[in-house]
Amino acid sequence: MTKAVFCITQTMDQTEIIVNHLKMADFSNNDISVLFPDKSTSQDFAHEKHTKAPEGAAIGGTVGLGAGAVFGWLAGIGSLAIPGVGPFIAAGPIMGALSGAAVGAATGGLTGALIGIGIPEYEAKRYEGKIKGGSALISVRATTGDERDIAKKIFERAHAEDISITGEASISA
Repeated sequence: MTKAVFCITQTMDQTEIIVNHLKMADFSNNDISVLFPDKSTSQDFAHEKHTKAPEGAAIGGTVGLGAGAVFGWLAGIGSLAIPGVGPFIAAGPIMGALSGAAVGAATGGLTGALIGIGIPEYEAKRYEGKIKGGSALISVRATTGDERDIAKKIFERAHAEDISITGEASISA
């Protein structure tokens, strides 16, 4: 059964390290998602900017050239605005989920979108506060218990916070 393993990171360097380790552990670019606030745009960001820059050029200037290369490996990177919340940069499956029609006033902004991608409501509310505060959310889809364990260990070694697996309780760091 496919589940997702989630964590919160405090810095872009920490986020890059985790994404690199997930890549080295043979997780697919289609299974890794990253979501973080887009601090490069104004708060009145009113439209979605869809990019599919495979080399990460779209965010290179925003988060640094190295991060652009790291995140460019992920599928479907780009900026999007979440109603009532603001602009974000997303990569991987989360990009499609957050930019889809399901994200609207009825979903409750970011919390509703996170619930929509399988994060339990309690975790989603906590994650929303941390993401709004400047942290990043990393998610990886894992089909086996071994994959879940590997992802969890990568998160723990990088000192990620609020590690959880869909359907399981949070492991706070």
